Amino acid sequence: MSEAKIKVGITQGDINGIGYEVIIKSLLDPRMCELCTPVVYGSAKAAGFYRRQVEDAENFNFNIIGKASEANPRRVNLIDCTPGELRIEPGQLTAEAGKASIAALKAAAADLKAGAIDVVVTAPISKENVHEAGFDFTGHTEFFAAQFGGEPLMMMCSDLLKVGLVTIHIPLEEVSRSVTEEKILASLRGLRSSLIRDFSVREPRIAVLALNPHAGDGGVIGTEEREIITPAIRTAFSEGILAFGPFPADGFFASGGYARYDAVLAMYHDQGLAPFKALSPDGVNFTAGLPVVRTSPAHGVGFDIAGQDKADEQAMRNAIYMAIDVLRSRKVYEEISADPLQKFKREGGADVSVADLPQTEAAD
Repeated sequence: MSEAKIKVGITQGDINGIGYEVIIKSLLDPRMCELCTPVVYGSAKAAGFYRRQVEDAENFNFNIIGKASEANPRRVNLIDCTPGELRIEPGQLTAEAGKASIAALKAAAADLKAGAIDVVVTAPISKENVHEAGFDFTGHTEFFAAQFGGEPLMMMCSDLLKVGLVTIHIPLEEVSRSVTEEKILASLRGLRSSLIRDFSVREPRIAVLALNPHAGDGGVIGTEEREIITPAIRTAFSEGILAFGPFPADGFFASGGYARYDAVLAMYHDQGLAPFKALSPDGVNFTAGLPVVRTSPAHGVGFDIAGQDKADEQAMRNAIYMAIDVLRSRKVYEEISADPLQKFKREGGADVSVADLPQTEAAD
């Protein structure tokens, strides 16, 4: 990342959903271009169509460019990844929309990998749609993990609450056998690391949820807590990870217990996302554990309100803000964590020998 403004790549998502509406509404405020340089990956035709649907966007325009290096830092830029004819049908599930989603996503990922943009924010896609169009991943998280490596961890984030997931996009019937001590430990390590590096939490406290109702009731309703989750928490604690639990999910959220922790580790998708979205409707989906920064608004494609100027853009705006904040936090973390001798060399001391350095007197 250079000293120039951060280039934020934004993918269009499903062209028949609310992606463009929340993108346009988020970028309408001219102060956004003072904060970053937006580069939207999508369709000029779709962008123009939805601009006409947004009431306050009559004076809003995209700057069409061929590549990210041409981005105007004072404008909202758009790279047309789906040129030619494109049928836009708000609220409809179409193969054409699935292909357009994939094209924009792949173009943004390629530019992120090449360093042409600094972070990426993804508008919602229809998993059914992209799957039918040949997308071999169950979601953005899995796609970016395949592209960039690392140990991806799906995190839902807001100022109120942060929730990490042990399992992500798998059928409920597979959850129990997928929750292992090793997987819980890996998730706790990744969650702690992200909270420190990405969110500047000095030493995070993490609450771990049970899998079964009532945390298994001593084995009456299930043994995963006793045999898997509790041993994982104990091992994590022995490593210096401040992990606590397992807590029954219903009582934990109902009592406001989450307020005493920096993050919560849930065992499966809906266990974490249902309470998160109820408590933080403007929250952000962040893929922790990657060498790059990717965020997304924590909502779906919104086919039921697409093209009606009803979508609330705050989650998309928060996703843009968070991507910028996480990148800055990582830069600060890397600077303060750097080996001081290596830092000394980088700053011009490479040719100085040890004998030339100031010496201290030996102790008696």
